[in-house]
Amino acid sequence: MSTQLTTPTDRGSAETLARGKGEPEWLVALRGEAAELAGTIAWPKPEKVRIERWNLTAVGAYEKPAAASALTELPANVQELVAEGTENLLIQRNSGVVWQQLSDELKNKGVIFTDLETACREHSDLVKPYLFQAVKMDEDKLTALNAALWNGGVFVYVPKNVEVELPLQAIMYNDNASATFAPHILLVADTNSRVTYVDCVVSDKSKVDGEFVHPSIVEVFVKPGALVRYGTVHSLAQGGVDMTLRRAVVENDGRVEWIVGDLNEGHTLSDTKSVMQGQGSTSDVKVISVGTNAQQMSLTTRAVHFGKSSDSNMITRAVMKDTASAIINGITKIEHGATKANGVQTERVLMLSPKARGDANPILLIDEDDVTAGHAASVGQVNPEQVYYLMARGISRQDAERLIIHGFLAPVVSEISVEAVRNQLQRLLERKLEG
Repeated sequence: MSTQLTTPTDRGSAETLARGKGEPEWLVALRGEAAELAGTIAWPKPEKVRIERWNLTAVGAYEKPAAASALTELPANVQELVAEGTENLLIQRNSGVVWQQLSDELKNKGVIFTDLETACREHSDLVKPYLFQAVKMDEDKLTALNAALWNGGVFVYVPKNVEVELPLQAIMYNDNASATFAPHILLVADTNSRVTYVDCVVSDKSKVDGEFVHPSIVEVFVKPGALVRYGTVHSLAQGGVDMTLRRAVVENDGRVEWIVGDLNEGHTLSDTKSVMQGQGSTSDVKVISVGTNAQQMSLTTRAVHFGKSSDSNMITRAVMKDTASAIINGITKIEHGATKANGVQTERVLMLSPKARGDANPILLIDEDDVTAGHAASVGQVNPEQVYYLMARGISRQDAERLIIHGFLAPVVSEISVEAVRNQLQRLLERKLEG
């Protein structure tokens, strides 16, 4: 089944598609409104990256995939990303989910882990209060586009005082450039709960040879005393434009930990933001990226402090090769009244080619006196003596660069406490470095 959404601004097509999928009327209306909005508002304008030069209209057509009866039916490069022995797994192929499972133990505790389309039909009382609340659909054309188009997706709900010990894992992959691929992830961790969620967003690069856009939004709500660990690694094909916004709203004494691996082969807009609403709320963000060929990348991390004694830490490390370029922004905003807040950020860029480019822009915006904040940033080329030293010992230039990259990223990778994320990151990093 294939249903063409002619343009992101066509209200009628968006509503027809939503009704064809059996979505509730409140969601049909939301999609129609978003489709109209997409035709009236502008794309986001990241610093020093002209995304309007990218092909942002290749959103494709909705294509419902057939459900998989066994994991062995999936591509080998998808199967290898499945954590060994996992009982909690969701897999999306192009426009829809083809596999999902959740352990009986978690079901009995009231945990919900399903695709967002199903959640909107079966758990609308839990979805409606949160969907497009951390990220408003009228912020820009990207958010409106996702609201009109999103498909499949993930919904996670963890009840009060429930601890999910093993990670919930999602794999979202595309193997057809002409199919709409626009997941939306919504995660709600209720009071004093604990959960680790990890996902991989990948292309079957042997089959994806055209241009496509991946407009994706993540919304995370951390209730008082809750802890959310969110790990994600993206490895989309060269013809893809990955545009992903992530946002967490953290209440009193809540904590969110982001681990982001941007290992795409195409252009990338990645924006990860934590809003510390509550007193004692905390956020920790680690971002790793490798750019190759003529990639253009905009990598932004943000921390906004409203709560007293809130704390944020942001670390970004990026490696640029060939003629790749990256603009890396770290923005810490401490609002008036957020006394005793602390915000720290570090951005480091390593360039392995004289034609590569990396800009690190640490920004502190402080509207309160009784706070602490700091930043560190560095941009530099690899020391040619290091490459010569390794090559003089019989190591090829390619392997020498690989060792240098691993050494540069190791301080961040080694701090990743979630084994599933660390393994996925290392596997996909090797795949990118091998070309």
